[in-house]
Amino acid sequence: MRSASWLQAVLPEDWQEGGFGLYVHWPFCEAKCPYCDFNSHVAREIDQTRWCTAYLAEIDRYAALVPGRVLNTVFFGGGTPSLMAPETIAALIERIKASWPMANAPEITLEANPGSVEAGRFRAFAEAGVTRISMGVQALNDIDLKRLGRIHSVAEARQAFDIARENFDRVSFDLIYARQDQTLEAWKAELREALAMAVDHLSLYQLTIETGTAFGDRYAAGKLRGLPEDETAADMYEATQEICDAAGLPAYEVSNHARPGSESRHNLIYWRYGDYIGIGPGAHGRITRNGQKHATEAHRAPGRWLDSVETASSERKPVRLSGQDQAVEYLLMGLRISDGIDPGRFEKLAGQPLSPTVVDHLQQIGMIESLGTRLRATRAGRAVLNAVIRDLLPDV
Repeated sequence: MRSASWLQAVLPEDWQEGGFGLYVHWPFCEAKCPYCDFNSHVAREIDQTRWCTAYLAEIDRYAALVPGRVLNTVFFGGGTPSLMAPETIAALIERIKASWPMANAPEITLEANPGSVEAGRFRAFAEAGVTRISMGVQALNDIDLKRLGRIHSVAEARQAFDIARENFDRVSFDLIYARQDQTLEAWKAELREALAMAVDHLSLYQLTIETGTAFGDRYAAGKLRGLPEDETAADMYEATQEICDAAGLPAYEVSNHARPGSESRHNLIYWRYGDYIGIGPGAHGRITRNGQKHATEAHRAPGRWLDSVETASSERKPVRLSGQDQAVEYLLMGLRISDGIDPGRFEKLAGQPLSPTVVDHLQQIGMIESLGTRLRATRAGRAVLNAVIRDLLPDV
């Protein structure tokens, strides 16, 4: 008779339901946008050689912690990673590929801002192994770009997009809606303009006012005027779904639209609750070792992170996640996507099922639906997803 340890070895671990990815955070930008609450900083001088050495050291450290796994995706986020030297990107990708076996045709994404795009630099990124570009356009209106603190014009954004298309088969870009003084009809026209440009993927975010940002301070002081009413913003969300559906880019996640098969595979690892390594200042990760999932978080300040890598102390102590912690995170992430969640997986993590009474009620009012073995939010449910999740979580 085979032992229980053999059985455990052949049964897939929970993280394999979502896959395995690596995120590299570059914290620097040319300017800080007033709406941005990401860990991004403006620096006059950056020692790219020192940063490259630190990233390589972190790749080596994680390769020793979780060796042998097939790596599905790599994502260079920020900040503005297109400000990184192409030689740095090439060195990191080369080390990553030497550290883990890679999936067939791995997705390697680089975020870029139109103001930092040059044809030669993009060619070099492609030669280094980048396969996908995600571009922060944010608006197709020069007045609104200026309001959003963007340093590029619409003409520069279009030129950058054309350069990206010449060098990469997969190109996505972001837009923000529910901006100051924006009408529903103006957003519909802008979205149709964006869809005429789009290759296979669009990220469409409603402007949110975050505490601690320049917009947050202006809003608190009553100086951020012209924001659409909640009802108008909701109408913009509905119009976004209808127009993108008609164009063949349905929502596969609350704010992300793609042609079938062109979804962001890296972000799906998050939403399907896989494992991912986070490297760089403030980067988060979820790593399973010996059957136990841990949350990791690196030091947030760029200088402290860099110093700490060089002294082999780059992250805070990993936090062990209980089964209930994991179940809550799985629910929070999984209900964002059109695939939804597997209630059986949730029950295995939580040690108890979702409340049948709550599930039945939410189904009756059209907020969630069952499709085979999956449970997912409806389009109406995704529009008020936080409320749906609040209803589902009390019994966990």
